[in-house]
Formats: sequence, structure tokens, C-alpha cells
Amino acid sequence: MKHCGTQRIETNRLILREFCVDDAEAMYRNWASDPEVVKYLTWPAHANVDVSKEVLKDWVSLYLHKDYYQWAIVLKEHGNDPIGSISAVKVNDDIDMVHIGYCMGRAWWHQGIMSEALQAVMDFFFDKVGANRIESRHDPRNPHSGMVMKKCGMKYEGTMRSSDRNNQGICDASWYALLRSER
Repeated sequence: MKHCGTQRIETNRLILREFCVDDAEAMYRNWASDPEVVKYLTWPAHANVDVSKEVLKDWVSLYLHKDYYQWAIVLKEHGNDPIGSISAVKVNDDIDMVHIGYCMGRAWWHQGIMSEALQAVMDFFFDKVGANRIESRHDPRNPHSGMVMKKCGMKYEGTMRSSDRNNQGICDASWYALLRSER
């Protein structure tokens, strides 16, 4: 793959951009402190804005790496405050694969926003980075995450039983993927 790092992406409603440490308050307020948002994720709700600041310091320092991809999801009509994040949580250059993870504040659920963000990121990875496979997974108890994947054309590949862990403990993982040849 031809890694180029996190680049600004714009869609009809969204700007996907790099995070900055100044996003900590919005991150904490809009999604990272909400136990419902992180219920099926692998990291706990942030106890205070200082936790969000530390996370963002780490993320911002990693932007130096061309194979690091972490976007703030900004709704154009919402100013510059991020409402969620989408990232490549795993990159495997041996098979030209990118694994994508995402989360967003509850106030913006069920509006097609995450599907719009995921589609834009998938297009970026296929067209600019040269990915052959884009995959993602979700806990089957969180079906709306799977609906986002399906809406973006990912194909269901199966559910691996007791193969993952999230804030609910050991869990099943439903896997979806799209190959460049299937676009």
C-alpha cells in the first residue's frame, strides 16, 4: 500500500480531519464520557476531560507516521467540534488490509452520519492508499454497527464465537469486509 497518513476528507455533511489536543472538551462531552457509546468498545468511558486530553496527545503524536489513520468526525453544521472518530485500528501491509473502527455520540445516531464517514474512509483507503481488503467487526448485540457496514457494501463473513473482548466481557464478533474487486 502507499501510505499517506491521515488526510482531510470532505463529504456532503462531514469533514474528517486530524484531531488536535484542543478537541478534548468536545470529545469528552460528545461521546467519550458516555457509557452507552462505549458499551461495546474496548476502552472505558473517560472519567474526566483530562483522560480525553491524554488520549488526544497520544493520537496527535502518531500523526507523524504515514501508516497512522485517525479522523475526527465533524458535522459541518455543528462547527468544528468533533462528534466521533473513525480510524484504521489495524493495518496489514502483507495482504493490503485495513481494519476500521468507529464510534460517535448518541445525539447523532441513526442519521446516516457514520455510514457517510465510513464510505468516505473506505473510498480513501481503496483509491489513495491502495488497500485490497477493508474489514470491520462488531459485537452482535450491537446490530446497528453491522448495519453501517452493510450500508457501505461490506459483506458479512461470519460470526466467531467468544473470539473478542469489549466492555461487556468476552463476546462474539461478527466480521464484514469488502474487497477492491467487489466495488
